Amino acid sequence: MRPTSALGRLFAAGFAAVKAVRPDRPIHPQGVLLSGALEVAGGPASGIALLDSPGITPVTARLSRSAGFPPGWPDVIGLALRLDTDDGAADLLLASTGWRVPGRFALTMHRTAGAARLTSLMPYRGSNGPVLLGARTAGTDPGAPGRFRPDARWDLELLWAAPRGSWQRCGTLRLAPVLDAGGRVQDTPLRFDPLLNVLPGAGTYAWTRALREHSYRLARR
Repeated sequence: MRPTSALGRLFAAGFAAVKAVRPDRPIHPQGVLLSGALEVAGGPASGIALLDSPGITPVTARLSRSAGFPPGWPDVIGLALRLDTDDGAADLLLASTGWRVPGRFALTMHRTAGAARLTSLMPYRGSNGPVLLGARTAGTDPGAPGRFRPDARWDLELLWAAPRGSWQRCGTLRLAPVLDAGGRVQDTPLRFDPLLNVLPGAGTYAWTRALREHSYRLARR
């Protein structure tokens, strides 16, 4: 068995243990449903078609806290994006990490989304080589699940980088909460799966699939 596959099975075992306690959402239990758009302006070519072609793509998103600690406590921030592309739904998962090398490969904890730098943690396979994706708040901090304002507008820069390279800006994410009939911020049962819903023009590496596929298979049950 390859080391990455063995590690992936280990992650899945831990995921299964948490799922026994939290059967619905073992991780990222509390979230906020958002909608908006990705505006790609173009720039240095990443090798991923979606990021290299100027245009506007509708987005449904979920902002969440990984461990589900009480509001106000630091937690790993997650941002799941579903892009409505010409090729169908494409999912992108970002988590709070460091921004420079080597910190961009390690998860970090924050009290609010605006304080976090978000990355894909593992690279995609672009036509020019491996590509990390990243996002950071470009305007007002919107808060976090449990303290997200109904009138919040969350603007983020979307960037890409080679694993050890500098970040290159490629677009802007503009998001706002989807409110319920009472005007309150709400969560969503929507599930995001980047292994099933792949970004147009982006491939994956065998080792990244091996690390994630067992846990994602469990999450689909």
